[in-house]
Amino acid sequence: MAAGTRRQIGKATAFWDSSVAVALCVRQGLTPVARSLYKTYEIVVWWATPVEISSALARLTRMGQLDGKDLVQARKLAADLADVWWVMQPTEAIRVRAASLVERHDLRAGDALQLAAALEWCDNRPRGRAFLTADRRLREAALLSGFDVERL
Repeated sequence: MAAGTRRQIGKATAFWDSSVAVALCVRQGLTPVARSLYKTYEIVVWWATPVEISSALARLTRMGQLDGKDLVQARKLAADLADVWWVMQPTEAIRVRAASLVERHDLRAGDALQLAAALEWCDNRPRGRAFLTADRRLREAALLSGFDVERL
């Protein structure tokens, strides 16, 4: 299922939405909380998370919130994270579950895929598993699906 390169003993594992992962790469209001969570939880992400992080960094650059130097640093931090996180690869089961989730919850396709990947990660037993997101709709859907969701 999830594949990674390193595993720290004794550290809990959580599913991280890209909104929280971006806060590890770029200084934002959420960054202190994200750094604290990083000390507590190993990171499991959806397969498309690197694309979502790249999209967020490009958007922040276009908005003038990141200059060239900041962008280079943020990309390096994202690459460093990718070396240690676990990735849920796309599967038919995740696609089918995501299609079902968009019918039950007010989710965009990308968010439904993330939630479906998280459910696959925990073998559809989300109770006691952490799901980290700064997105209100995704947080609500994760709660309704049974995850423990940190208030960010």
